[in-house]
Amino acid sequence: MSQDFVALIPARLASSRLPNKPLLDIGGKPMIVRVAEQAQRSGASLVAVATDAPEIADVVVRHGFRALMTRNDHLSGTDRLAEAAAQLGLADDVIVVNVQGDEPLLPPSLIRQVAVALAGASDCAIATVAHTIHDEADYLSPNVVKVVVDLRGRAQYFSRAPIPYDRDFFLTRVVPAGVVAPSGAVSPGLAARQLPLRHIGLYAYRAAFLAAYPGLAAGAAEILESLEQLRAMAHGFAIHVLLTDVGPPPGVDTPSDLERVRQVWMQSAGRNQ
Repeated sequence: MSQDFVALIPARLASSRLPNKPLLDIGGKPMIVRVAEQAQRSGASLVAVATDAPEIADVVVRHGFRALMTRNDHLSGTDRLAEAAAQLGLADDVIVVNVQGDEPLLPPSLIRQVAVALAGASDCAIATVAHTIHDEADYLSPNVVKVVVDLRGRAQYFSRAPIPYDRDFFLTRVVPAGVVAPSGAVSPGLAARQLPLRHIGLYAYRAAFLAAYPGLAAGAAEILESLEQLRAMAHGFAIHVLLTDVGPPPGVDTPSDLERVRQVWMQSAGRNQ
């Protein structure tokens, strides 16, 4: 299916675990350039990097991509994208995909798929992605965000807690006080019912939502969960959830992540150019 969309990449230099992360080398090019190349392969009509760092902007432009200078006081990547979309003067119905600047292995096909998903969900302002959780440790981990969807594929809630809460599964998992329950594969009982869904932080927005976003107040659930997407839901914006069979490779947050991505990149055909 053909679908026009814009890919915007928020990027900043500040990173406590990996300083100057966007400029670090992957296969002979800065990571932010590799991300832009992946976004370009998705078929986006425009790829641009939104940043507050002149160093990032200079690198991006030298490699043939567009850079948009934004303020340095944004609290989130969505706020930065909202400013970038306003600079571009995008019409309300234009679809904008938020491509994270630290995910150089993100499949271009998935970038396009989330844009197509939003185009097909006319009642939604946002589309995002999720895949099935098969591992009990992931289901229980607060670092793995879960989502519950309705019968039309719209998000009902996102949480760091294990949702949907499988009452029968937890009843059979009770252990004595002070004993840590073992982790591992999800139990057959859980698998026989509805497997939970892991949320992937890839978003497509309608430009009209990005224009409204800076004026939206954070709700109690967003603050408690520290999940930005709950702000949209608190203000009545519907989110379509695209289900995919396999999640994309993780991004780069630590030096070990960087080395892993470098190895994957060099081993992949055609990526060492």
